[in-house]
Amino acid sequence: MKNTTVTFGLLLITVFFMSCAEEKKQQKAPLRPVSYQEVGFLGGNSSRTFSGTANTDKVINLSFRNNGIITEFNLKIGQIVKKGQLLAKLDNVQSRLNYENSLSSLNSAKSQMNTAKLSLNRVRSLYEKGSTSLSDYEDAKNQYRTAVDTFESAKRSVSIQQEQINYGYIYASENGVIAAVNAEIDENVRSGQNIAVLHAGKDMEIALGIPENTINQVNKNMPVVIHMSSLKDKAFDGVITEVSPSIDQNTSTYPVRVKITNPSQNIKSGMAANVTFEFGKKQTDNKTLVVPAKSVGEDANGNFVFLIEISGDKTIAKKQPIKVGKLTSEGFAVIEGVSAGQKIAIAGLQTLLDGQEVKLQ
Repeated sequence: MKNTTVTFGLLLITVFFMSCAEEKKQQKAPLRPVSYQEVGFLGGNSSRTFSGTANTDKVINLSFRNNGIITEFNLKIGQIVKKGQLLAKLDNVQSRLNYENSLSSLNSAKSQMNTAKLSLNRVRSLYEKGSTSLSDYEDAKNQYRTAVDTFESAKRSVSIQQEQINYGYIYASENGVIAAVNAEIDENVRSGQNIAVLHAGKDMEIALGIPENTINQVNKNMPVVIHMSSLKDKAFDGVITEVSPSIDQNTSTYPVRVKITNPSQNIKSGMAANVTFEFGKKQTDNKTLVVPAKSVGEDANGNFVFLIEISGDKTIAKKQPIKVGKLTSEGFAVIEGVSAGQKIAIAGLQTLLDGQEVKLQ
């Protein structure tokens, strides 16, 4: 009886801890990012909103140009660094060995050059006295020139090996802030391996992709309005600084960069942003609502979209049945189910659930 009681107690404790572990696991589940667009009228949509990501305008990936074990590591996330500051260095064992070998070769070449010079002077003196032939004199000159070339090559080798040692050090190339650290002290790293990321830019910008049916309306220096998903009820001004002439094969969109002209310290790199483009007012009497074709899903009950509703600090995706009409160049005409100005998800409908909490991107 006593053993049964102990076993039952252990079982309860095990179930309790498993439940806690599952609960913690569920709490740590990240929110699904969702792109959205506002419902507008057919032929009258003068603005479009696209999702992007905030970043500093200058991001430097730090890496060694040599292989070795890290012996000094002065890098922490959020650390402010100054230009020229030593951030990390390697043991440089192989580079130092090569440098010492190159010094030894230089000393040997210098000795041979001096010997060849003495020999040339002696042969020249004999030749001038008529005590040796012209061919002996020419041989002595050739040997000296070869010795000089060998010496100069050895000097260049020493310089190159010194540079190899320098490749085992990382100095801050600009003033900035360490945004990511990907290595630790005593770690064996290879040449070119990213060990940290330095944000050195003074300006904040948004990187986003524009689809091909809109890219011709986007121009450099065009003003835009930016809303950050994490900074509610606050708009920022921006201007387009870069428009790519070629499509990104991974996203099937044209990369565009937008500079934030009135940045805030609350904007951090990696934050999701929604950039609204105003393409000019269109005069239209058409009151037909239209939604992007990719935002419309279909199930056993018919067509639907996911409305994006903000309730307090939560953003919820709500499944909304709709009745669609003909397919136009701007998307499906909507007969009923949504109204102008409502936000709808425009990607990832297959993985969204009714009532699921999401985050805008």
